[in-house]
Amino acid sequence: MIIIIGLVVLVAAVVVGVAGVLSNDGGGHALTHPFAVFGYHVTGSTGQLFLYGIVVGVIALARLSLLLAAARRTSRRGHEARRGLRQSRRETAAVSRDRDDLLDQRGADRAAAAGMNVHTPGSGPANDIPGSTSAPAG
Repeated sequence: MIIIIGLVVLVAAVVVGVAGVLSNDGGGHALTHPFAVFGYHVTGSTGQLFLYGIVVGVIALARLSLLLAAARRTSRRGHEARRGLRQSRRETAAVSRDRDDLLDQRGADRAAAAGMNVHTPGSGPANDIPGSTSAPAG
Protein backbone atom coordinates (compact mmCIF):
# COMPACT_ATOMS: atom_id res chain seq x y z
CA MET A 1 0.00 0.00 0.00
CA ILE A 2 2.84 2.38 0.86
CA ILE A 3 4.52 1.57 -2.46
CA ILE A 4 1.38 2.52 -4.38
CA ILE A 5 1.09 5.82 -2.47
CA GLY A 6 4.77 6.51 -3.14
CA LEU A 7 4.30 5.88 -6.87
CA VAL A 8 1.27 8.20 -6.99
CA VAL A 9 3.25 10.96 -5.25
CA LEU A 10 6.19 10.40 -7.63
CA VAL A 11 3.95 10.69 -10.70
CA ALA A 12 2.37 13.84 -9.28
CA ALA A 13 5.82 15.35 -8.69
CA VAL A 14 6.86 14.58 -12.26
CA VAL A 15 3.66 16.20 -13.63
CA VAL A 16 4.20 19.33 -11.50
CA GLY A 17 7.85 19.51 -12.58
CA VAL A 18 7.04 19.20 -16.28
CA ALA A 19 4.24 21.77 -15.96
CA GLY A 20 6.56 24.17 -14.09
CA VAL A 21 9.30 23.90 -16.70
CA LEU A 22 6.96 24.26 -19.70
CA SER A 23 4.88 27.11 -18.29
CA ASN A 24 7.95 29.21 -17.37
CA ASP A 25 9.80 28.90 -20.65
CA GLY A 26 10.26 31.59 -23.22
CA GLY A 27 11.26 35.23 -23.43
CA GLY A 28 8.55 36.42 -21.03
CA HIS A 29 10.13 34.44 -18.20
CA ALA A 30 13.78 35.32 -18.75
CA LEU A 31 16.05 35.65 -15.75
CA THR A 32 16.39 39.33 -14.98
CA HIS A 33 19.52 38.97 -12.87
CA PRO A 34 21.95 36.41 -14.32
CA PHE A 35 24.16 34.69 -11.77
CA ALA A 36 27.06 32.24 -11.71
CA VAL A 37 27.32 28.80 -10.15
CA PHE A 38 30.84 27.32 -9.91
CA GLY A 39 32.00 29.79 -12.56
CA TYR A 40 29.20 28.91 -14.98
CA HIS A 41 26.98 31.86 -15.84
CA VAL A 42 23.33 30.83 -15.73
CA THR A 43 21.18 32.52 -18.33
CA GLY A 44 17.85 31.62 -19.81
CA SER A 45 14.39 31.35 -18.39
CA THR A 46 13.00 30.52 -14.97
CA GLY A 47 11.76 27.24 -16.44
CA GLN A 48 15.33 26.24 -17.29
CA LEU A 49 16.45 27.21 -13.80
CA PHE A 50 13.64 25.09 -12.36
CA LEU A 51 14.74 22.18 -14.58
CA TYR A 52 18.33 22.54 -13.36
CA GLY A 53 17.04 22.44 -9.80
CA ILE A 54 15.11 19.26 -10.53
CA VAL A 55 18.20 17.62 -12.04
CA VAL A 56 20.36 18.61 -9.07
CA GLY A 57 17.71 17.29 -6.68
CA VAL A 58 17.51 13.95 -8.49
CA ILE A 59 21.28 13.58 -8.43
CA ALA A 60 21.37 14.44 -4.72
CA LEU A 61 18.60 11.93 -4.00
CA ALA A 62 20.46 9.21 -5.93
CA ARG A 63 23.66 9.90 -3.97
CA LEU A 64 21.77 9.88 -0.68
CA SER A 65 20.12 6.56 -1.50
CA LEU A 66 23.55 5.06 -2.32
CA LEU A 67 24.94 6.37 0.95
CA LEU A 68 22.05 4.94 2.96
CA ALA A 69 22.28 1.59 1.16
CA ALA A 70 25.98 1.37 2.02
CA ALA A 71 25.26 2.24 5.66
CA ARG A 72 22.51 -0.36 5.82
CA ARG A 73 24.81 -3.01 4.32
CA THR A 74 27.56 -2.16 6.81
CA SER A 75 25.07 -2.34 9.66
CA ARG A 76 23.81 -5.71 8.44
CA ARG A 77 27.37 -7.07 8.23
CA GLY A 78 28.06 -5.90 11.78
CA HIS A 79 24.86 -7.51 13.02
CA GLU A 80 25.74 -10.81 11.32
CA ALA A 81 29.26 -10.68 12.74
CA ARG A 82 27.95 -10.08 16.27
CA ARG A 83 25.44 -12.91 15.86
CA GLY A 84 28.23 -15.21 14.64
CA LEU A 85 30.39 -14.20 17.58
CA ARG A 86 27.59 -15.00 20.05
CA GLN A 87 27.06 -18.39 18.38
CA SER A 88 30.80 -19.10 18.49
CA ARG A 89 30.96 -18.17 22.17
CA ARG A 90 28.01 -20.48 22.94
CA GLU A 91 29.71 -23.33 21.09
CA THR A 92 33.01 -22.64 22.85
CA ALA A 93 31.27 -22.64 26.24
CA ALA A 94 29.54 -25.94 25.44
CA VAL A 95 32.82 -27.54 24.36
CA SER A 96 34.56 -26.19 27.47
CA ARG A 97 31.83 -27.66 29.69
CA ASP A 98 32.17 -31.02 27.93
CA ARG A 99 35.96 -30.89 28.35
CA ASP A 100 35.63 -30.03 32.04
CA ASP A 101 33.14 -32.87 32.54
CA LEU A 102 35.51 -35.32 30.86
CA LEU A 103 38.44 -34.07 32.95
CA ASP A 104 36.38 -34.43 36.13
CA GLN A 105 35.31 -37.92 35.10
CA ARG A 106 38.88 -38.93 34.28
CA GLY A 107 40.08 -37.53 37.59
CA ALA A 108 37.39 -39.47 39.43
CA ASP A 109 38.31 -42.65 37.54
CA ARG A 110 41.99 -42.17 38.41
CA ALA A 111 41.13 -41.55 42.05
CA ALA A 112 38.98 -44.68 42.13
CA ALA A 113 41.73 -46.73 40.48
CA ALA A 114 44.33 -45.32 42.87
CA GLY A 115 42.05 -46.07 45.83
CA MET A 116 41.76 -49.72 44.79
CA ASN A 117 45.52 -50.10 44.40
CA VAL A 118 46.57 -48.34 47.60
CA HIS A 119 47.83 -50.65 50.39
CA THR A 120 48.46 -48.95 53.69
CA PRO A 121 50.95 -50.63 56.03
CA GLY A 122 49.35 -52.72 58.75
CA SER A 123 46.03 -53.09 57.03
CA GLY A 124 46.49 -56.66 56.01
CA PRO A 125 46.90 -58.27 52.65
CA ALA A 126 46.33 -56.26 49.53
CA ASN A 127 43.24 -58.11 48.34
CA ASP A 128 42.26 -55.32 46.03
CA ILE A 129 45.21 -55.77 43.71
CA PRO A 130 44.73 -58.48 41.13
CA GLY A 131 47.67 -60.85 40.93
CA SER A 132 48.95 -59.79 44.36
CA THR A 133 50.97 -62.43 46.20
CA SER A 134 51.59 -60.72 49.49
CA ALA A 135 51.19 -62.96 52.50
CA PRO A 136 49.40 -61.98 55.69
CA ALA A 137 51.61 -60.53 58.40
CA GLY A 138 52.06 -62.39 61.60
